[in-house]
Amino acid sequence: MTDHQFAARITWTGNKGEGTAGYRAYARDHEIAIDGKPAIMGSSDPAFRGDPARHNPEDLLIASLSACHMLWFLHLAAEAGLVVETYTDDATGAMVMEKSGAGQFREVILRPRVEISAGDARLAPALHEKAHNLCFIARSVNFPVRCEGEISLQKG
Repeated sequence: MTDHQFAARITWTGNKGEGTAGYRAYARDHEIAIDGKPAIMGSSDPAFRGDPARHNPEDLLIASLSACHMLWFLHLAAEAGLVVETYTDDATGAMVMEKSGAGQFREVILRPRVEISAGDARLAPALHEKAHNLCFIARSVNFPVRCEGEISLQKG
């Protein structure tokens, strides 16, 4: 087994001058910095007093699951002779909140729409399944990640 290490620096930038003197006294704004990459401006979801113009952790979790699946699918498609021309995923997630304020994701649904120009389209469901089983992020979460993929042949 090989270990890979990842690092990010999260810096809260929402001090309006009073720190956290009260629940409404501070912004949820923060910066996500990873060495050598553009910063991501974050906040909480607007439902939790966040800035709707910034990315929130829930958005980023869904995006991470979708991107990981896509990268594995593209890898597997290339190995299988399936020539992918376009790939779009309209992923969604459902989170449930408890009375205590704690929450958790109930599920995430990936909806990849793949267009190919060559290869056997019938391979796509098996490739999506394999991509799901290999995706390290999907393997790391404690809720179901479902894939409802579609594939079409490029017209042209």
